Amino acid sequence: MGPHPAVAAIRLAVRRTLADLAAHAAPGGTFAAPPPTPPRQVSADPTRLPRAQAPADAPLVLVACSGGADSMALAVATAFEAPKLGLRAGAVTVDHGLQPGSTTRAQEVADRLRGLGLDPVEAAAVAVGRLGGPENAARTARYAALDEAAARHDAIAVLLGHTRDDQAETVLLGLARGSGARSLAGMPAAAGRYRRPLLEVDRAATRQACAAQGVTVWDDPHNTDPAFTRSRVRREVLPVLEKHLGGGVVEALARTARLFRDDADALDAWADRVEREVRDPDDPEGALDTGRLAALPPAVRRRVLRRAAVLAGSPPGDLFARHVEAIEQLVTGWRGQGPLHLPGGVEARRRCGRLFFRTQTPNA
Repeated sequence: MGPHPAVAAIRLAVRRTLADLAAHAAPGGTFAAPPPTPPRQVSADPTRLPRAQAPADAPLVLVACSGGADSMALAVATAFEAPKLGLRAGAVTVDHGLQPGSTTRAQEVADRLRGLGLDPVEAAAVAVGRLGGPENAARTARYAALDEAAARHDAIAVLLGHTRDDQAETVLLGLARGSGARSLAGMPAAAGRYRRPLLEVDRAATRQACAAQGVTVWDDPHNTDPAFTRSRVRREVLPVLEKHLGGGVVEALARTARLFRDDADALDAWADRVEREVRDPDDPEGALDTGRLAALPPAVRRRVLRRAAVLAGSPPGDLFARHVEAIEQLVTGWRGQGPLHLPGGVEARRRCGRLFFRTQTPNA
C-alpha cells in the first residue's frame, strides 16, 4: 500500500525541486546520484520508512521550518527525498522572540527536525526591528538569518513551505495595494537561493500529510491574530470569497499569479533590452533620454524609471507605484516642474531633455 495521497503529492513536489537543484549543482549541469548506502531504519522518523544516507560531501539544501504544518510537511518530504538524489538535507528554525516561550519552542522544533535525520539543524535567534511594520520587520529578520545560515553552511538552496493558499493571499494583498503586475505575480517558485516546492499544493494537504505521518506541528497564534493583515485575509476575506463566488477561488488566484508572472517576466526582459538604449553613454551620471522614454509603452517605461530610481539608492520596498507615476510625469507630462524627492533621499530631475537621478547628501 502506497503513502497517503497528500504525502505522495508533497513528496512529488519536493522531488521535482530537488532533482532540478541536483542537476544544476553538478559540473556541466549533469548529475548522477552516487550509489546510496544501504537503507537504515530511523526509529524517530515519523515516515516509518527506510531512508538512505547521502555522502558527507554531497550538496546541502536547508529547509526553513517554523514547526507549522506547511514547513514540517516540507521537512519530512525533504528528509525522505533528498538522499535518494544524492543531496544532504538540513534545516533552520528562526526564533523571532515575539512570544513567551519562543526560545524553548524553537529548540523543540530543532529537536524534531534532528529526529527526522536532518543535519545540520540550528535554531537561529533574531532581533525583530520596527521598520515597515511588524510583519515586514519579522520577514526581514527571518530572511537575514536564513541567508546567513545558508552562506555559513554553503547550502545550494533554502526551501520554503509556502503553499497555494499563501500564493492566493499574496495576490489578494497585491491587488488591494494596487501594486501592479509584479506584485500580482505573487511569490516565485525560485528566486536566488530560495525555492518554494509547495506552491501548487493546498495548505490542507500539508495538514493531512502531517497527520498521516504522525508529525507533531505547532500552530503559530500570529496566523490567526487579526492584528496582522495577512491573517485577516486568511481568516476573513478568502472564506467570504469562497462562500459568495463558489469554490476554487484559491486555485484561480494562484493561476492568476502564474499568468501575471509570465507577463511581468516578459516586460522585465523588454525593459532590460531598452534600458541601455535610453541611457546617454556620454553622461557620467547615466541620464535617461526623455524622448526615447516617451516612445516606450507605459509598462516598459515605468520599469526603466523604477530601476533608475533604485539604482540611485531608493529602497525598492519603499518605492511605490505613485512614486513611479510621478517620475513618469517628468517624461510624459513635462510642464517645467521641479525635482521630485523620492524615498531614500533620491532626487529625480529633468533638464535639457534628460532625466537625472541622484542621491542627495545632508549638506546638499
